[in-house]
Amino acid sequence: MSAAKQRKWKKKMRDQPATVQFSSSPLNVENSSQNGGGATLGSGDGPSTPRQRGSYRQGQWVRGHQRDGGQYANEIPKYITGGAFARARTAEVKAMLKAVTKTTGSAHVFGELPKHMRRRSMSHNTKRLPCRLRDVANRMREKSFKAGPKKKDQAKNKSRKARRRHGNLLLEFNRRQRKNVWLETHIWHAKRFHMLKKWGYCLGDKPTSKCYRPSYRAMSSHCLLQDLSYYCCIELQGEEDKLLASLSQLTSKEAGPTFAAALPLSGRSQGSTLVYRAGRFPSQPLGPVTFLWRPRTQDATRRQLWIWAHPTLKQDLLPELQGVCQCLEAVIPPVGPVVAPAGLAPSAEPELNAEKTPQAKQTPGTKRKRSCKDADGPPAKKILGDGTRSPTAPVTWTSSSTGIVINDLTMEIVRYRLIGPQSHSVLTETLEAATDCDTMSKSQSSSLWWPEHCKDESKMTLHRQQSDVFHILKGIYSTGEVPSGTVLGLTVDDPRLTLPKTKCKALPNVQQAQGVDEEERRELMLRGVPGHCCQSFLWDQSVRHNVTHNKISEQELNRMKSEVLVPGSRLSPTPLQGRVPVLLVHQPGKQVGQEMTSWGAGWDLLLPKGWGMAFWVPLVYRGVRIGGLEMSLKHSQNKGAPHFPHDYPDCPAGVSFQEEQEARLLHKFKRRPPAKRTNYIKHGCLAPFRCPWQQLTEEWELIVREGGDSQEQTVTQTNTLTAEEVTSHQDFTTTPPQRFTVLRNRKSLRLLSGWCRPTTSKGQRSLRVAVPPLDRSSAAAFLSAHGHSLVWVRLSLPSKGKPELHALVCVPTPEDLKLHRKEPGCSGPQEAPHRDHFKSRMKRCKKGSKKAATSSSSSSDKPEGKGSDLSSASNPTPSQASHPNLTLPATSIPPPDQTSISSLTPTKGPESSSSPSSSELTLGLWPDPLPSVTSHCSQVTLGWVTQGDFSLSAGCGEALGFVSVTGLLNTLLNQPVEQRGTVLLRNATSLQYRFAKINIEV
Repeated sequence: MSAAKQRKWKKKMRDQPATVQFSSSPLNVENSSQNGGGATLGSGDGPSTPRQRGSYRQGQWVRGHQRDGGQYANEIPKYITGGAFARARTAEVKAMLKAVTKTTGSAHVFGELPKHMRRRSMSHNTKRLPCRLRDVANRMREKSFKAGPKKKDQAKNKSRKARRRHGNLLLEFNRRQRKNVWLETHIWHAKRFHMLKKWGYCLGDKPTSKCYRPSYRAMSSHCLLQDLSYYCCIELQGEEDKLLASLSQLTSKEAGPTFAAALPLSGRSQGSTLVYRAGRFPSQPLGPVTFLWRPRTQDATRRQLWIWAHPTLKQDLLPELQGVCQCLEAVIPPVGPVVAPAGLAPSAEPELNAEKTPQAKQTPGTKRKRSCKDADGPPAKKILGDGTRSPTAPVTWTSSSTGIVINDLTMEIVRYRLIGPQSHSVLTETLEAATDCDTMSKSQSSSLWWPEHCKDESKMTLHRQQSDVFHILKGIYSTGEVPSGTVLGLTVDDPRLTLPKTKCKALPNVQQAQGVDEEERRELMLRGVPGHCCQSFLWDQSVRHNVTHNKISEQELNRMKSEVLVPGSRLSPTPLQGRVPVLLVHQPGKQVGQEMTSWGAGWDLLLPKGWGMAFWVPLVYRGVRIGGLEMSLKHSQNKGAPHFPHDYPDCPAGVSFQEEQEARLLHKFKRRPPAKRTNYIKHGCLAPFRCPWQQLTEEWELIVREGGDSQEQTVTQTNTLTAEEVTSHQDFTTTPPQRFTVLRNRKSLRLLSGWCRPTTSKGQRSLRVAVPPLDRSSAAAFLSAHGHSLVWVRLSLPSKGKPELHALVCVPTPEDLKLHRKEPGCSGPQEAPHRDHFKSRMKRCKKGSKKAATSSSSSSDKPEGKGSDLSSASNPTPSQASHPNLTLPATSIPPPDQTSISSLTPTKGPESSSSPSSSELTLGLWPDPLPSVTSHCSQVTLGWVTQGDFSLSAGCGEALGFVSVTGLLNTLLNQPVEQRGTVLLRNATSLQYRFAKINIEV
């Protein structure tokens, strides 16, 4: 039987009983055949006889003519014994009766009826059934009524409509915030931005629409808005002298202003500094921070300090602060009630318990609503603050010896940054100073903070003075006219009350500007905000909690607006819950260089938590652009300032960022096929995804030490220096190499900047800086103090070219300088293509593995021969290794000599000298350990680029990066005075060098 016929037979017989077969009868074969006892299927009393032996196949009946000649017997049985015949058919008759009486499908009585007699109306009207089935149907109906309605199985995945209900949606959002912290503007960003999970937060990287140039125009002419609430705030409280004494261990005056700077200490300005590990300046920096002192008050003896740090810096900064302040006593927070916003698990318990109670059972066809008993339970609440933190995790640490208290205010304060010359216009149109309470509200006691403050006349006088200063801001033309770091405290009304109907662009109001006193405006531009106006109620924790928990909901606010007689008019009087204390902090723009000063200046708006979206939407309705993490990087690049943690390679956060960046770029590189990606070995790029700073500084120290005896050393001699010459001095270097640092000494940076002959962005004109002349004695004295250091530089390309990430900064030869002097607009030299030694190795190993898999006999002989060939091809000959002045040809890379490689990397272990296997090799990338990074190409390497792009502000390609201080001084000494600071720049994916000008801006 074919497979199709077999499936058809099984389909027909799926509801029939199994075939009944009997063992051989004790009767002889003749009796058995006469009575039909050996037949599987009965033939009845007719003359038919059973089939012969060949007609059975696997116990199944086969119809039709058989190929093996099987056929039915033509003889008629001679006699039939009644008893034997009945016994043979008993089991088959029972199976037939059972099959007839059993109903197929469901157990309903309707199954006993033929299909043509079944009607749908019989299910609710039993009189339509035949009389013989009515009694059974009535009994089944009564039984089903007693059992009650059948519970419908809940689907595993609810419908989208059910998932989008407010209660379910809120529970889902709270669940997703347990792993990554959400900002209050997360939902707004998630609909318009590409989101990234970084540093424990879910942040917007860049918009889904193209807005690079519009964002730059907003920073240059109007306003760009960013949410910086992910920055961590650490609060310190204590006596001023004890706080300054403890914090002085983390900073140094040589690197710039500290926590004890006069203007920030008074509370009138925001300060910034670079913190180090306690007593480890300048070797172990942590990162940059900004700080804000609370202005002094007459009756208070303790000071309050806020330190703002990046999330990657907080994990290193907080233990250092606890150590220097001796705040090791953790205060366990009290366990709040179940209705606390941080309690995520209890919010789902009412639903689970409601399903267990019989009163909560849902009847089919009705909507799910909260019953009266469930209404008393705590509903799910929106998470405000850090949802990943445990409720029992300490956020306060105290010290019994110093009396200092440290509070972790992460996600307790919302911080928005407005960048652009019209940031003050956006703020003055969005915010309005809080109105005074009426007499009735003052006379009555209230749990709200604003009516109580209105009863104090001194506080209301301060509020009116702050409102006058805020009104003066309307008369300022640009944000950059205000002194950097200015702080203004203010109490404003709920900005949702003055939300415009449509989006509009906030611009300076000429009429309001004319009403501002010119003398007061000039006083604000020169001296900033008076000291007493810098005070704000945002510093008080009780006020922040009161404002957060008494905020008017959107539903209630919309209801109040709908009851206004004139639609669209403002609510009068203003609700008592609609007063919010804020802090306005001015952010400085570009502070280095002599051009485009104050570009990128703006304001920071500090709010209590819970009010993020209440201020975000009104700001968006004033025509601002929204930026993400990508725009923060571009903002720092256009300002010429290092961006944390990208441009801090000597900090722990910078080291971890570079490792993550290398892994990300390497993964992206490997995803592309080998024929469609750049072969960096042929381009002469050793490390296209990272910058080996430690190896660079070590090699430059050895190069300068080798050439220190000869006063007539040139760049050509430096270029011909081989790895063997460098490693000859490893004998007396017994101590481990010193960790590199970034030069941040202000006095040394000014001296080095003058030696580089600073110019403008495109290098059109030189800037006169009075510095002592550069000679070998002054350079030696400088290197004795900062030899093992890197320096932050800005590189500008006078001609065409767009620098990219990890581009090489190289030293030009005297021939290149002559060419540049003769043709200032020339592009520059070109690197000759290198040879990829590892490509042939990978091919031979691949062929060897294939041959080893096909022939086991040759697998033991051929790999040894190939390995010897590889070692001979990769290692130089003894004559080459012993040659003291072996030059590096420009047309090929040096052979991967493992001995010289291991000697050039003294920090590596002994296992690093082993040759990498073919499985570890990646086509187009140089494996570890790397050879000499300085003399690998035809041009000597000085450093690498960490940020690079075409600068819209300068109109040319600009790059920011680091170069070796030792290599830079050696280069400046060998260059003509009029061409000092000229270097070569080459992208990792190109062979073309381009001339660039180094500027060290302080």
